[in-house]
Amino acid sequence: MKFVDEFQDPRLVKGLLQEIGALAKRRVTFMEVCGTHTMALFKYGIRAMLPNLVNIISGPGCPVCVTPTNVLDAAMDAVRKENVILATFGDMMRVPGSSSSLEAEKALRFDVRVVYSATDSLGIAESNPDRKVVFLGVGFETTAPSIACTVLGAARKGIENFKLIAANKLIPPAMKALLEAGEVQLDGFICPGHVSTIIGSEPYEFIPKEYGIPCVISGFEPVDILQSVLILLRQIDEGKSRVEIQYSRSVKPDGNPIAKRFISEVFQTVDSDWRGLGEIQASGLALNEHFREYDALKYLGIELKEPAEPPGCLCGEILRGLRSPPECGLYGLSCTPERPVGPCMVSSEGTCAAYYRYSRGARA
Repeated sequence: MKFVDEFQDPRLVKGLLQEIGALAKRRVTFMEVCGTHTMALFKYGIRAMLPNLVNIISGPGCPVCVTPTNVLDAAMDAVRKENVILATFGDMMRVPGSSSSLEAEKALRFDVRVVYSATDSLGIAESNPDRKVVFLGVGFETTAPSIACTVLGAARKGIENFKLIAANKLIPPAMKALLEAGEVQLDGFICPGHVSTIIGSEPYEFIPKEYGIPCVISGFEPVDILQSVLILLRQIDEGKSRVEIQYSRSVKPDGNPIAKRFISEVFQTVDSDWRGLGEIQASGLALNEHFREYDALKYLGIELKEPAEPPGCLCGEILRGLRSPPECGLYGLSCTPERPVGPCMVSSEGTCAAYYRYSRGARA
């Protein structure tokens, strides 16, 4: 298949559903850990198409959602400092911290700017040499290479007023943490497509080897996702577990070596706190010793506080696959996309936002 409409072909979808129905011999639960998969599942109504024996739940695949409140609080502490410009991605603007949000701080006339890429923030620093420009860098392995390139660009050009709040996280350690916790019995993982274009398939190999759980790296169209479900069911039927790449048009086993080189040149892995999952070993990226001068928190003298969750918000349990959005007492009442209480209702990749937009009446 060469064109997008082929991946949405109703005849292919119908055929895949028939094959899935024939292989679904017992109840299975698969978890996807990618915000784009979350959105696609709801947008196309894929959960409702599948047989009742096949259940797909969402995990911690939304980078905005897993960023803890103390990182947001630190960003707001930074922009309140004298002569600081805070730049970040648009999804971060409305995420509540412990007492405010970047959108609210901007309304109070603090200088918060939305950028489309990390390199845009470097341009702001070049244009404002008399001011300190702080970029709040969030995301998974997908955004890490461009952020690393931005830091390298600052070093190459000698732009000393550019600083970074490094908040990138790594997906495979979070998947391991979920398995170790044992709160949800999983029969397979639908692995993230965008992340895997960077890291490849090798980092997931521990899952079938150590836990006996099948994995498939999936694309984002209906045919992609249904093919991935079928691949997982075939592995279960064969009694074998391995990592397979369905999204082969974009993902190679070794990923993107150039992007990985940029990440390793600028960052080092550190223990990191995830909303809903707590601290996970070697799951975050921090500037390494060669680039510490670009550490915004150290430069501005800001310390991370203890993260605080909004009372009654179930985002943490939703991110672990333990609850669905309607089980939260705030969902659709005090927490809506217009007035979000938790991050899962803010980002377009958040489970609550996707459910609210597409499938409020569907099976979760």
